Amino acid sequence: MYQDGYSLLLPCGLLDYFSILKVEDSKAQIKIYLEEKNNLDNPQYESKGFYPNVLVNDFPVRGKTLLLDLRRRRWIHKQTGEYFNRNLHLIAEGTRITQEFASFLKGLHR
Repeated sequence: MYQDGYSLLLPCGLLDYFSILKVEDSKAQIKIYLEEKNNLDNPQYESKGFYPNVLVNDFPVRGKTLLLDLRRRRWIHKQTGEYFNRNLHLIAEGTRITQEFASFLKGLHR
């Protein structure tokens, strides 16, 4: 099972909302494919497909780039037909890196 070892590399709390689908581990990088769980606790919304995948950089691991390939769900309100997605604050605004990694890099440049 992928979650056993690779889950330790993920930002805290990420597996509350995502499941690991697969992992590609090469000499230069580790790429973890994640899919948002269908666990929205609101019966007025239902999952209606996915947004395009987003590729996000996280902390390097043992000299390897760590990439997170996130597949986010699209939720639709059953009565209004309006789409909704959870704002999980995973990605630093205006970047393609995780919030934790951005905070770390910001601290280095002070």
